[in-house]
Amino acid sequence: MKLGLTWGYWGALPPGNLVELTQEAERLGFDSVWSAEAWGSDAFSPLAYLAAHTSTIKLGTGVVQLSGRTPTAAAMHAITVDHLSGGRLILGLGVSGPQVVEGWYGQPYRKPLTRTREYVEIIRRVLAREEPLEFGGEFHQHPFRGEGSTGLGKPLKSITHPLRREIPIFLGAEGPKNVAMTAEIADGWLPLYYSPFRQDVYAEHLAGAKPGFEVTAMANINITDDIEAGLYPVKAALGFYIGGMGAKGRNFHTDLMARMGYEDEAYRIQDLFFEGKRDEAIALVPDQFADEISLVGPPGRVKERLEEWKKSPVTTVTMYPSSPDQLRQAAEIVLS
Repeated sequence: MKLGLTWGYWGALPPGNLVELTQEAERLGFDSVWSAEAWGSDAFSPLAYLAAHTSTIKLGTGVVQLSGRTPTAAAMHAITVDHLSGGRLILGLGVSGPQVVEGWYGQPYRKPLTRTREYVEIIRRVLAREEPLEFGGEFHQHPFRGEGSTGLGKPLKSITHPLRREIPIFLGAEGPKNVAMTAEIADGWLPLYYSPFRQDVYAEHLAGAKPGFEVTAMANINITDDIEAGLYPVKAALGFYIGGMGAKGRNFHTDLMARMGYEDEAYRIQDLFFEGKRDEAIALVPDQFADEISLVGPPGRVKERLEEWKKSPVTTVTMYPSSPDQLRQAAEIVLS
């Protein structure tokens, strides 16, 4: 089992200890550090910055939103950061949801599987650099020959030679079909939340994964004697995602919680959130559910529950930045 650090996306301001805690994680043997984007900070820039201040830790985007840039632009970012970091990039991609795609990026949200498949294929071709890019898909055409075209576009090949022609591509996916496609076309999977106690939820969809396929799961590691307090941040995050990250009838996070056996609670949490009762929505998140997708408690309890994660397809558990002491304790438990 490997260990990762997840910075996520920034809030109102950049985190003040971004470099120091990442360097400490690297010193302790953490395998990877992850950056994300929503509708504020981007995913690539923090990794480029961290590349200059670290030497061994892998740098993952968890995740880059497909609507935020064309696949060729994403490939350019990947090539650049991979060179700057000496070959440490993991390219995590995700389609996001209609609320963000249409609200922030101003694009229609349709056929996410088709769009993802095209996006990944184009990036792989750019990285392979075997021939100038020619692609005729539903969402992407290279060269573009559609309405408004000048007709002057021509197939191009990246000027910069990739340091690695097979940068690992991970996909953030939740729906059953999306997870099955991830196992088919990607090198790894980034579940938003995963329960090793309910492996049957995804077992069938991961069956087609190729050898070496990785699963990097957020485990919210928190070493504490106060389990209830330690679970509260998990419940707060779940309440936000399940209740507010989507629309009524179109929230993938709500649907996932329902598939994991908490249907009544999932839709009630969403109702409360839309009614403006956020505290009540968070309180309704079952402690058992928050506990299943986390590693929270005294060292002995965390170590015991980690054994269930080791029996699952998960290859890396990640945690949010915390104190250096928390990072040390997590490393001692997970990496021992």
